[in-house]
Amino acid sequence: MGPVNKAETLSQQPIHQANVMPEEISRSAQAYLVCKRIMDIVIAIIGLILSSPVIAILWVCIKLEDPKAPAFFRQERIGLGGKPFIMYKLRSMVANAEEILPKLLHHNEVSGHMFKMKHDPRITRIGRFIRKTSLDELPQLWNVLKGDMSLVGPRPPLPREVAQYTDYHRRRLAVQPGCTGLWQVSGRNHVGFEEMVELDLKYIRERNLLMDIKIMCKTLLVFFGKGNAY
Repeated sequence: MGPVNKAETLSQQPIHQANVMPEEISRSAQAYLVCKRIMDIVIAIIGLILSSPVIAILWVCIKLEDPKAPAFFRQERIGLGGKPFIMYKLRSMVANAEEILPKLLHHNEVSGHMFKMKHDPRITRIGRFIRKTSLDELPQLWNVLKGDMSLVGPRPPLPREVAQYTDYHRRRLAVQPGCTGLWQVSGRNHVGFEEMVELDLKYIRERNLLMDIKIMCKTLLVFFGKGNAY
């Protein structure tokens, strides 16, 4: 399957979408998108089945640490064409993490319109483990199954991040967001925002099934290696 250079058709024009325009899709691109969706569904179903016991154990651990707070974290993200959706994760932070965030913004360790802090005080004890191993992201397989996300693609940004985007940055919203991508397998904790955008746009220009499979394989190597997330 050859590289796909065209963006996916955008069915809606939400407020976040400004200047993210649909493009015509070639037959090869359409075939790629169909195969990609089939792969997403099959792997998401298998992944959810295999990871269910792990998710159940982590649910118990999270509830034991803080019985009153929910074990699953729901957060609005911006997807294809600027359309908002609810992304699911296992909760790795204290329940009032968003309220505390403004006090920590000056500790941001990456440049650009995203926040990263290695020793984030909002992260719980079990949260540090599941973030380091990326187990907190297992519920996103449900987003993949629903069609909100793909297995491979640009990470879905927060609305407050998109509000600061330039037209150039919004180009990364022209395709379906993913659970993993070039950014994640290229040193995510050491790559700034502008570099992340360039990696996303490179993926959008060159993506094909073989590239997707390679990224997923590299993600597994990162997952089991030393370069885990914080």
